[in-house]
Amino acid sequence: MDKLRSIEAFICAVESGNFSEAARRLDISAVMVGKHVRQLETAMDTRLLQRNTRRQHLTEAGESYYRQCKAALTQLRLAEDTVENMKRTPSGLLRISAPLNLGSGAVAEIIARYQQHYPQVRIELDLSDSFVDLIGQGFDFAIRIGSLSPAEPLVAKKLGEYRMVVCAAPDYLARHGTPQTPEALYQHRCLANMAWNKSNAWQLGEVYWPADSSFICNDGQALRRAALAGAGLVLQPEILLAEDIAAGRLVPVLQQWQQASRPIYLLWRQDLSPSEKRSSFITWMQTSLPDALAV
Repeated sequence: MDKLRSIEAFICAVESGNFSEAARRLDISAVMVGKHVRQLETAMDTRLLQRNTRRQHLTEAGESYYRQCKAALTQLRLAEDTVENMKRTPSGLLRISAPLNLGSGAVAEIIARYQQHYPQVRIELDLSDSFVDLIGQGFDFAIRIGSLSPAEPLVAKKLGEYRMVVCAAPDYLARHGTPQTPEALYQHRCLANMAWNKSNAWQLGEVYWPADSSFICNDGQALRRAALAGAGLVLQPEILLAEDIAAGRLVPVLQQWQQASRPIYLLWRQDLSPSEKRSSFITWMQTSLPDALAV
């Protein structure tokens, strides 16, 4: 017999004054109420209720057991109500992993607007180009660029395309000329991200972005600032350079050799009973990130 159900029947019998009234409130038979109470008494080997044909009263042990069970049941119902509220109203902590450039260039602002809409949600945004283990490291979501590993037991939703653009400051182009083909990159000063390697290198036509670049850094914003200062050609996400291009501070080059874009995915663990917090975040990202990428 379900012990929690027996405790509920015992408390109801105490508060209603008799088994018949308790049975009516619980929508079970009076016999079943008695079975629940006897189940508890047998399990603890002690009498909880003294009962005859006219009245019932708690034993000393029953009085103590009633008070403590009543308090415990109240806490349990409060916990259940809290979980139900979390399902209805987004709240609690969301841990999110995103790539450095995309995270600082678009994701952080999108998540900030999400939090303004759902102020009871706390955000922990980890920006790194390393692949995190969602399950092992306790992340709710990860945003990733490029192909996915089929071995990961995760749900994936495509959010858009990650487009790159080659740019340089007008001053640099005035001094060094404008490259007309990808092969000309080897005669120019190129800025590169040290996170790029053979497996994730960007390609223009048949030419990979020069690995022996004159300026190497692990941060996209730093490479952008170097390009603005005239240090050389930069290959960076279009979303990161869009404002500089629109203002004329950077000039796109090799546009006819536009490199292929890469898909952006939102990943999360399979959850058979997703909370409103997670569901609302998925919907928010599906709506907001494609708009931000449409620069």
